[in-house]
Amino acid sequence: MAKRDRLSGNEAVAIALRQINPDVFPAFPITPSTEIPQYFASFVANGQVDTEFIPVESEHSSMSAAIGASAAGARSLTATSSCGLAYMWEELYIAASNRLPLALALVNRALSGPININCDHSDSMGARDSGWIQMYAENNQEAYDNMVQAFRISEHRDVRLPIMICQDGFITSHAVENIELLEDADVKKFVGEYEPENYLLNSKCPMAVGPYSITDYYMEAKRNQAEGMRHVSQVVLDVAKEFAEMSGREYGLFEAYHMENAELAVVMIGSAAGTAKDAIDHLRAKGVKAGLLKIRLYRPFPAEEIAEALSHVKAVAVMDRAEGYTNHGGPLGADVMAALFRKRSLALAVNYIYGLGGRDMRVEDMEQVFADLAQIVTCGDAGETYRYLGIRE
Repeated sequence: MAKRDRLSGNEAVAIALRQINPDVFPAFPITPSTEIPQYFASFVANGQVDTEFIPVESEHSSMSAAIGASAAGARSLTATSSCGLAYMWEELYIAASNRLPLALALVNRALSGPININCDHSDSMGARDSGWIQMYAENNQEAYDNMVQAFRISEHRDVRLPIMICQDGFITSHAVENIELLEDADVKKFVGEYEPENYLLNSKCPMAVGPYSITDYYMEAKRNQAEGMRHVSQVVLDVAKEFAEMSGREYGLFEAYHMENAELAVVMIGSAAGTAKDAIDHLRAKGVKAGLLKIRLYRPFPAEEIAEALSHVKAVAVMDRAEGYTNHGGPLGADVMAALFRKRSLALAVNYIYGLGGRDMRVEDMEQVFADLAQIVTCGDAGETYRYLGIRE
């Protein structure tokens, strides 16, 4: 039976980890993810888990320790934000290239500089091509649910890749919401025990592992990683189906909100999707056929499914909470527009940069985006496809 509680996103993720009871959790604090290891450390001190909790001297060390533990056959994870993720950069690629199914609880925060501790997606977007699975949450409930599902996805024998569970800094990480927690026993049964087939400390299968891959093998190693990624989308759907049977909460690769007959649509990631839903509800009451695609799984990118979901719309705005510095828009915009091009979509598409450094997204802002889309349809021309929203020019 589900238990109702009022929790911040950080505490909800920490509780999910307590229920999972991982083997090793190395950690180094950084705002706004610090509370996750802080809460978890109290579970360790109280004897509620038997996890080996390791305070380390830096974020580079926390990811290094998680990699070492995972390679040795342990279920491991760590947590970080912003510059902490940047400090892990080298190790992110090592974790993925070694096909290690460890987890990272990432609380999204703007990267320096200028120094800013609030939310945007520049940290995780910078790591989007490191070979990690990336999943994003709109609210505290989704952050908890995604973490419960994380190890089932990453440890699947057809995947075996690290997974990044992302939520928006302060907006969800520190705000308190009503959520439903699963019973400890149900989570334990759902996640199961970690039983890797091959690992460094397996005395029955000794291995020698070298750090250098010569020209004859490097490309095949990267193709091997790509093969694991090819299976992720189906595994995510299979795990979500089992999760729905247990919890009653359904998840997919993305959420389609009022998309069944939408003529105008926005595509976005994270907490601002809630604001977009409010705007859509207002517009629907006025007869405007507005809709939303909220991306849950960003890496691997479900391009074909997204293009199909947008196939009937007349105009679409792709909302990026990170700047790509390409002079053409942000990373989500590039991915969605490429998907539409390959689908030979006739939808007129624009890309907005919004919410950098934690700047608020208001319902009025989203209504203006839909007004812009309506004007684009009327004119039959997307005009300037690379735009900023809510900025003092």
